[in-house]
Amino acid sequence: MLPASASRVENRFSWAGYLLGFGLGGFFDGILLHQVLQWHHLLSALDGPAFRDLRVQVLADGLFHVVMYVVAAAGLWLLWRTRDQFARPGADRWMFANTLIGFGVWHVADSILSHWVLGIHRIRMDSEIPLVWDLVWFAVFGVAVAAAGWLLRRGAGPGTPSGGARRHATSVALTLAVLIAGPVAALPPPDVKTAMVLFRPGIGAAEVFSAVAAVNGHVVWSDASGALWAIGLPDTSKARLLYTRGALLVSNGIVPAGCFAWSGV
Repeated sequence: MLPASASRVENRFSWAGYLLGFGLGGFFDGILLHQVLQWHHLLSALDGPAFRDLRVQVLADGLFHVVMYVVAAAGLWLLWRTRDQFARPGADRWMFANTLIGFGVWHVADSILSHWVLGIHRIRMDSEIPLVWDLVWFAVFGVAVAAAGWLLRRGAGPGTPSGGARRHATSVALTLAVLIAGPVAALPPPDVKTAMVLFRPGIGAAEVFSAVAAVNGHVVWSDASGALWAIGLPDTSKARLLYTRGALLVSNGIVPAGCFAWSGV
């Protein structure tokens, strides 16, 4: 067992990674989504005259970055205080793993608090189904990155031979690939022109035809129950509008399952 003083040093070294990752996650979110892509600002979902003023939104983004600077500075201070830990085998992988965990935790916390509890913004404010973008971002940059950090950290740490961390490299890579590939694969390719649509119970044929007309589509096929329809979509970007007209599931294949969900007909 490590002496109490050594244990405190290792804890501070770990927290340096967590805080740096958390701060980098905030900067990644703010710079990419607020400024480069301009999908949202920090307070985009709030209503009121003040929040319609772009200067207020930019000010809120700036204050958010100030907070991230404070978090990152705290991480750097702890890293400087425990810099001697880098002389120990495995310390670099331990720091990188904890940084990944902090980065992922930021996106998990941001999704839960900002998107769903407080509702101050969503990933894409202009989306008809913002929850889809929220969940993809939550899975790819939150859960997947934090899980990769946790797996990379197993068997590693200051004083641990580097071979212990290397044994987990393959599992980390495979886990990260699977967690990222799932949400990405759920997005349809732009050239698929037929969607399989399951409407909620109680939707009549007249309402279905109205929904089809709203997306400039045409009926290809329907099952005997009248709930499952194959619909041709000249403009696939309008497929999401079907969710506002009673659709429970909108796929893009005659067999809406697995890899066939985005197959052409």
